[in-house]
Amino acid sequence: MSAPTTQENLQTAFAGESQANRKYLAFARKAEQEGFPVVAKLFRAAAEAETVHALGHLNNMGGIKSTLENLKEAVGGETYEYKTMYPPMVEQASKEGHKGKTMLGFANKAEQVHAGLFQKAAEALATGKDLESMEIWYCPVCGNIEFGKVPEKCPICGAVASKFVKL
Repeated sequence: MSAPTTQENLQTAFAGESQANRKYLAFARKAEQEGFPVVAKLFRAAAEAETVHALGHLNNMGGIKSTLENLKEAVGGETYEYKTMYPPMVEQASKEGHKGKTMLGFANKAEQVHAGLFQKAAEALATGKDLESMEIWYCPVCGNIEFGKVPEKCPICGAVASKFVKL
């Protein structure tokens, strides 16, 4: 068995640093809920540091291209997730009665929305234009993204409009 290539090492490091970032942000939320604001700040600082590492690794892998190429890659990734990756995961979690089935199902539906929105952006860029200026919102319950006006209820999870976060 040969040693991994630098490209393979960068892919592994990117995945690890990306996961650490998200995990530390979740840990920061928990620390805040438990009344430890300084520990939460430490977790957030570490999460930002992990982002520095992850972005450096992604760049060194050649993973950041033109915006149009990045959009096409995003469409492909999101499409893979909702068509191939998530459906068997949702099915398995449902069979097991696992609590993760709800979030897996939400993610599956949200990834389809994401793919469509990235496709819309790619089509605009292909004509040399940005998307029209509009408000962009996301649902913190399921990850749905909405352009413009927020619906009364999230079409994926049913969260009320007031829960949506404006970017």
